Amino acid sequence: MAETPPQPAASFPDATLAAYRASIDNIDAALIHMLAERFRITKAVGAHKAAHALPPSDPGREDRQIARLRKLAVDAQLDPDFGEKFLRFIIDEVIRHHQQAQGGGD
Repeated sequence: MAETPPQPAASFPDATLAAYRASIDNIDAALIHMLAERFRITKAVGAHKAAHALPPSDPGREDRQIARLRKLAVDAQLDPDFGEKFLRFIIDEVIRHHQQAQGGGD
């Protein structure tokens, strides 16, 4: 008689793991909604900049934002390098959108 192969760990109920995963799923959903709202606002900023012939990027503001958010990351016990990379990714995408709004991007 053949033995039953071991079941993958995911098939066994684990209430603690399920609760952690539910919290992670909620946080991921909140992040997506927050990013969507942020991009709605930055789209309006891009339209304003295009209408007033303002440059698509503001390196001084970007530097101040990165410094501010690096400090927030440290205070929140998050790796500030990761926080900066995450913010830089968002800023670069916003600038790309602003360039497109001005007819000068992809």
